[in-house]
Amino acid sequence: MISSFLPKAFAPLYQIDPAFAKSAVYFSMEYAIDQSFKIYSGGLGFLAGSHMRSAAAMRQNFCGIGIFWTCGYYNQTRGEDREMAVQFRRKHPAFLRDTGIEFSIRIYEHDVRIRALYLPGDVFHTVPMFFLTTDVEGNGPFARNITQRLYDHDHGVRIAQYMVLGLGGARLLEELGVEPDVYHLNEAHGLSAAFRYFQQTKSKAAVKSKFVFTTHTPEEAGNEKTDIHLLERAGFFSDVALDDVREITGIQDDTFNHSLAALRLARKANGVSKLHGEVSRDMWKDYSDICPIDHVTNAQHKKYWTDLGLEAARIHGDLDALQNRKRELKERLFRTVADQAGKLFDPDVLTLVWARRFAGYKRADLITRERQLFRDLLANTEMPIQIIWAGKPYPFDYSAIDTFNEMVKLTMPYPNATVLVGYELDLSAQLKCGSDVWLNNPVVTREASGTSGMAAAMNASVNFSTWDGWICEFGKNGENSFIAPPVAPDLSPEARDHQDLINLYRILQDSILPLYYSKNHDWWKLVLQSMNDVTAFFDANRMVREYYEKMYATSTEVAAPWFSWSIGLRKSNNGDFMLKAQLFDFIHLQKQGAPRFYRNHRDACIEASLYRLCPDHGNVKTHILPWFGYFYHGHRFAAPQLSTAANASVRPLKSLHR
Repeated sequence: MISSFLPKAFAPLYQIDPAFAKSAVYFSMEYAIDQSFKIYSGGLGFLAGSHMRSAAAMRQNFCGIGIFWTCGYYNQTRGEDREMAVQFRRKHPAFLRDTGIEFSIRIYEHDVRIRALYLPGDVFHTVPMFFLTTDVEGNGPFARNITQRLYDHDHGVRIAQYMVLGLGGARLLEELGVEPDVYHLNEAHGLSAAFRYFQQTKSKAAVKSKFVFTTHTPEEAGNEKTDIHLLERAGFFSDVALDDVREITGIQDDTFNHSLAALRLARKANGVSKLHGEVSRDMWKDYSDICPIDHVTNAQHKKYWTDLGLEAARIHGDLDALQNRKRELKERLFRTVADQAGKLFDPDVLTLVWARRFAGYKRADLITRERQLFRDLLANTEMPIQIIWAGKPYPFDYSAIDTFNEMVKLTMPYPNATVLVGYELDLSAQLKCGSDVWLNNPVVTREASGTSGMAAAMNASVNFSTWDGWICEFGKNGENSFIAPPVAPDLSPEARDHQDLINLYRILQDSILPLYYSKNHDWWKLVLQSMNDVTAFFDANRMVREYYEKMYATSTEVAAPWFSWSIGLRKSNNGDFMLKAQLFDFIHLQKQGAPRFYRNHRDACIEASLYRLCPDHGNVKTHILPWFGYFYHGHRFAAPQLSTAANASVRPLKSLHR
């Protein structure tokens, strides 16, 4: 039996799957775990929350480290004229437990006390998780303020927040008396942990052997940069001399690029979609000494996000049940619309939703920029439409807030268009379940993944998107989604936006609305196809398995397979030797659609002919492992570990022929 690397008091209740025995710790600034735990801002947190749930479902030797944001991100409410208002309110979640662990780190030449809180995995069906806070007795006002607000607008405070996550997270592991095999940085926010590890080991190679890095930023200008002397004064480098910092990061000027440093200190990095991996490799190709950049496409935890009624209809291929349940969920969403906006939406009308963080490149207002087209769309009584916007701008991004407020004013006169506030987990689920079409129109290559559309598709909402992020691995225009064609890359931003707008209207008016109203049976066939296609690959269980296989396994070890093997040899009639691989605990693979040569759900075996073993080379591992690999749904998996019996040296060929 494989034990958790965590002390018993904090270990998960599940038994670790041997395929995921390697211990890993995930550092993230935000996690969207439950509506009652508001410590997230948007997509990064939604991804991290799904990762924690699926890591538990797959029984991984894993834990998460984050920060308990006392005031969360912010509460999004309305002012007197229905404009967006920002409220910061202290949170007091009773489900967080005090670990009794406190320690200090130096921030801006002051000792800052950090307390570690614990979220047991059985509370929200996650892996064990730890949340750090500086809001403790003995800290001064500045120190207590560090963990008040997620992504504080003061740059100096934000540096301190990164230090609490990275340096504080590393110190927590020391207090727990554990050293994981893998430190996984979800974005570069926790990078200071790498400098703490370097301080202890005095070895860049040791750091690189432990750290992996997930980047979510698809353009170099979007990666955070800080004056290196400010970071030194803050203590970001954990007492590592500045000359050593420059040597190990390769940064010789005074601008410290956090992502570049992470790419030079990590063993491996990944983008969060296939396209994003390509964009990232191209973006960093001119920089020396960076680690390999792969990709692990984001996903969402299907069990958490999917409505059970819709899922039952999908499994049975029942289009009538699918349509009826979708209507019920639309009615539920429309009660929220009525409560917030005083507008009564019709569940028999096609409903389009744009819901995500308000940011310039995401272009929330794109379809409204041609006012006459927008008015005509909303006035169409033959093929009516209802449109909902929702999302939380960064609370100090005044341009994004202006866009939000302009959308509120613009939609106010229309009974079939509105903007909702409070875009958090619960409202997000309502919108995904209650929408017919999920609109996503970022500037192409600016959206690293855009995972919200995955959970929408799981809930019978059809993706309507520009060709960016995860959609490039999913979208089949007119079959499971509707895709706006890429525009010429040499267009000006204004011309590009106009062309994308025209393409969206053309698809909406010529394809989506006619299909919904005139070929209703075909619409629901497309919906069902979308649900089946998203289920096959975009469940986070696949994602967390890929992190172990593609990111956590080193080049000198065999990646953990999905299952357990026992391997042996036998002689065939022609004198060759056969590899016999016995497969155990296979039931979960069968549910994923395993290859037909497996015999049953409890065990299976395959045999493959090998070349004749030379008498001078008798080690099974030498001969089998370089050869053995198999392909499953297009993914190559590394050779399984040999059992103890099979790992012994093979006797010379002459003896084996007896």
